[in-house]
Amino acid sequence: MQNLFDLTGKTALITGAGGLLGPKHAEAIIEFGGNVIITDHHVLRAQEKAEMLNNKFNKECATYHHMDVTDKGSIQHVADHYEKIDILINNAAKDPKVKKGGGLTSDSRFESMSEEYWYEGIDAAINGTFLCSQIIGNKMLENGGGVILNISSDLGIIAPDQRIYRKEGVPEEMQNVKPITYSAAKWAIVGMTKYLGVYFAKKGIRVNCLSPTGVYNNHPEDFVKKLSNIIPMGRMADINEYKGAIVFLCSGASSYMTGENVVIDGGKTVW
Repeated sequence: MQNLFDLTGKTALITGAGGLLGPKHAEAIIEFGGNVIITDHHVLRAQEKAEMLNNKFNKECATYHHMDVTDKGSIQHVADHYEKIDILINNAAKDPKVKKGGGLTSDSRFESMSEEYWYEGIDAAINGTFLCSQIIGNKMLENGGGVILNISSDLGIIAPDQRIYRKEGVPEEMQNVKPITYSAAKWAIVGMTKYLGVYFAKKGIRVNCLSPTGVYNNHPEDFVKKLSNIIPMGRMADINEYKGAIVFLCSGASSYMTGENVVIDGGKTVW
């Protein structure tokens, strides 16, 4: 019987793969027979993740490259290294996070946000998704098709609940917030997915989107509690809980699906 999830012989390019979820997207592809191209603006991160994957699976399943998703020449340079790229996962984005010892800052507040902060915040996600989809999409057209998977967020569906970022005793104008840049970029990615899903529908390229919620990564306890309280399942996501969706959306198991946004958030956007 045919394995609908089989990715044997497929090559997936993952942008921003030196971060938290990128390597997990890569693991999902490799576990079902594919190979991965790890790209990141920080080449040492890309190298580290590729070597980790090759060691973990005891085979040469991952290569790595420096790639700036906002630079068309940089993307084209990587694409030219490969005869065929079957899957593109647009994972790169600037995502200010809550971290122990710091993370979000009051610079992210709408009232005082600089133009530079705005442009930098949307550049990688929106321009990067456009440029990578264009260049890799053209390569897919030359080779009979492929899959583009965009990574958005639950905050591409609903607005951030800024209450979970508040700190007691801090003046209002100094309170940290999730910036508008993140929401604007992630909403745009959902729209780009719908557009490209229809645009490529008869050209052999399927385009879908995955919108996760917060993944636990040693966050401060007070933040974890506040976020968990607005998630019906009562917890943040585990780092491995999106791998099944990655395989489904990148494989033949979703062969009649395009232009869709799969939201996996413990019910957060439902109520």
